[in-house]
Amino acid sequence: MATTNDLKNGMVLKLEGGQLWSVVEFQHVKPGKGPAFVRTKLKNVLSGKIVDKTFNAGTKVETATVDRRTMQFSYMDGEYFVFMDMDTYDQLHVEPKVVGDAANYLIEGFEATVAMYEGNPLSVELPAAVELTIEHTEPGVQGDRSTGGTKPAKLETGYEIGVPLFITTGEKIKVDTRSGDYLGRVTS
Repeated sequence: MATTNDLKNGMVLKLEGGQLWSVVEFQHVKPGKGPAFVRTKLKNVLSGKIVDKTFNAGTKVETATVDRRTMQFSYMDGEYFVFMDMDTYDQLHVEPKVVGDAANYLIEGFEATVAMYEGNPLSVELPAAVELTIEHTEPGVQGDRSTGGTKPAKLETGYEIGVPLFITTGEKIKVDTRSGDYLGRVTS
């Protein structure tokens, strides 16, 4: 248990019938008249839904202990993503709905942070940027280079993103995992 005065960004609360909510942002408000309160923005850990909720200052809230571990993506087992704990070598089967958009950037050997609550995976978080190889893209047309346009490119994961016209098949690029944007070439 904690009070609303102890809230921090990223803290996970157990509210309304055991649902898990992550604190996205919070603000302590002390109006000139009346009692102080805490205005929060909460994200449902399972559904991703974001709500605004206001608590009276000092209200007791139940916190949930979420275990975050760095795990390595090993392989696909049917529709499940299999991650390996790098410390214990235990394997964890994770459903596609838990992996979410991270699936677009996962290849064998990538490390990700898996958040777990009572042994159940809640979410998979990748680093802000990953390096992937272009599996296929059409060649850029010579006259198009001055416009700074983009063309579709299929990554080694099968996901398609927009890349600048000068990028060719087989090149390694850096991709933003939050937005899916091209960030630049990887030079070795």
